[in-house]
Amino acid sequence: MAKRIIFTLLGLIIIVGAIAGVKVLQIRRMIDSGGQFVPPPETVSTAQVGFESWESVITAVASLEAVQGVTVAAEQPGKVVQIAFTPGALVNKGDLLVQLDSAAEEAQLRSNQTSRNLAQTNLRRLSGLVKKGLIAQVDYDNAEASFKQSEAQIDNISAIIAKKSIRAPFTGRLGVRLINLGQILREADAIVSLQVLDPIFVNFMLPQLELGRIKTGLPVRLSADGLGAAQTVPGEITTINPIVDEVSRNLRVQATVANKGELLRPGMFGSVSVVLPNRAEVFTIPGTAVLYAPYSDSVFVVEEKKDEKSGKSGLVLRQQFVRLGEKRGDFVAVISGVKKDETVVSTGVFKLRNGQAVVVDNSHAPTFELNPKPENN
Repeated sequence: MAKRIIFTLLGLIIIVGAIAGVKVLQIRRMIDSGGQFVPPPETVSTAQVGFESWESVITAVASLEAVQGVTVAAEQPGKVVQIAFTPGALVNKGDLLVQLDSAAEEAQLRSNQTSRNLAQTNLRRLSGLVKKGLIAQVDYDNAEASFKQSEAQIDNISAIIAKKSIRAPFTGRLGVRLINLGQILREADAIVSLQVLDPIFVNFMLPQLELGRIKTGLPVRLSADGLGAAQTVPGEITTINPIVDEVSRNLRVQATVANKGELLRPGMFGSVSVVLPNRAEVFTIPGTAVLYAPYSDSVFVVEEKKDEKSGKSGLVLRQQFVRLGEKRGDFVAVISGVKKDETVVSTGVFKLRNGQAVVVDNSHAPTFELNPKPENN
């Protein structure tokens, strides 16, 4: 019985040992084949480093302001008896907007005119008498003063009546009506907004260090939501504030742009670019070619290299650190790190590594533009 147990154990040990030996051989073979395995080359799209002349611009956030804009208000209190304008309409200077009730003032005007006529008659009569020496000079002077006082009262009441007819102070576009027929207006009550929309002012702030680079007459380009993503409006700098803001140390600049279609409105904000006379020569690459990292940005340069073992030539990647400049459209300027006509990987750089073998396939490469016009989806 004991011998059977011993033989059984010996058999199990031999079987386990054989299995272990087979597995060890298999693992060694896998390790050897893994050491000799060469990963297939990665397919990439590429772009050449360009050398372009970019115009020098200064960009800023801008707010729009009407060249002339007021809220038309009542100068005299009164009841609204006529609304002569259509909200949103274009009106000319002097057009009647609102007529207030002036019946009481007109009655007073007629009374003053009667008093003036009587004073004028008395003055003429006394003028002849004073020449003949029949009355004292003081009586004539009192009559003359009474006549002039009557004239002044007529002028005063006429001015009040004129202010009851509220007219457009300049040509412009009206806004929303703020009054109703029959409403009693007090002095300074708002009636309607009146704005000059063409041209329109563009106000923006620039750091004080830009003062030496800007001047009146420089061209500007304005983009705003109302114009669409791809449309800009040209203009020029018309005013540079002589005072620098004491808090922000920024300089207020004002440009004037045309607004033929009245798509720009006061109170809107947009982006303004001041076009400087000098241009900058820069190396350019697609923005998607850059591998951004906290320590430094880099690109992958595609180079042809000969394999020392096989003797065959192929394309490999060299990771190159770069210093970037301004971004425009789909491109970014490179201050240092690349040379003209070098080839860099244009997309998918996050999955690449230094020294990796690649093959180039640009059949599905995206098109890069300096002024892209993306669809509004």
